[in-house]
Amino acid sequence: MKISAIQPDITWENKDVNLRKYDRMISKIHGSDIIILPEMFSTGFTPEAVKMGELPGGETFEWMINASEKSNSAVCGSYIVKVRNNLFNRWILVTPDKKSWHYDKRHLFRMNNVESSFTSGKKRVVINFRGFRILPNICYDLRFPVWSRNRNDYDLLINSANWPESRRDVWLTLLKARAIENLCYVAGVNRTGTDGNGIKYCGDSVIIGPKGEELASAGNKDCTISADLSLSDLRSFRKKFPAHLDADSFDFL
Repeated sequence: MKISAIQPDITWENKDVNLRKYDRMISKIHGSDIIILPEMFSTGFTPEAVKMGELPGGETFEWMINASEKSNSAVCGSYIVKVRNNLFNRWILVTPDKKSWHYDKRHLFRMNNVESSFTSGKKRVVINFRGFRILPNICYDLRFPVWSRNRNDYDLLINSANWPESRRDVWLTLLKARAIENLCYVAGVNRTGTDGNGIKYCGDSVIIGPKGEELASAGNKDCTISADLSLSDLRSFRKKFPAHLDADSFDFL
């Protein structure tokens, strides 16, 4: 499987500009099975959740469907979705045949007020696509290893983020740790630039192998990276080094 990650400088609260930019970037990607976008890719990490939020099946979802069909790739990332009286930071994956899955961010970032109006997701989601089992995470979820614990039920962890430059070392360290401890591929996809609140973002989108090896990295520029993932190589490694068989069950006596 080939995956590609788009690392953009997101234009603050301007969906039209951002989606047109992604159209241009996606048009230059060829042969990828999955194209990954960051957290809140259409607006940036905005406090204006009510104003920027969309109903399910709204403008951004329709754009994702069209982009997936044109590129013949799955397209995924998170944006703000309104469901009745709830706002969700919702990660969605759509496929060229118009199928879709979603995951609502479980761990809301309590250290600022941006997500104070959001509802926390309750369900851990694993998606099967073209032979790979995919576990989606969103940004702050990365800090909670039990939530990402591989129960021998996924092969690729995708984390779409708006991760600030001030915590760059944490981002890179935790992505590598999640790959090593879960014997899986990890794709961490971040933004770059500075948002409307003056927060700087480090970029550093990266694709990591199950031994912690770096397969592709973006640095701090506005760009796209890609890597080929081998399910047969992953299975072979897990067979030779079956650490998952010794994992604790977390059942307390």
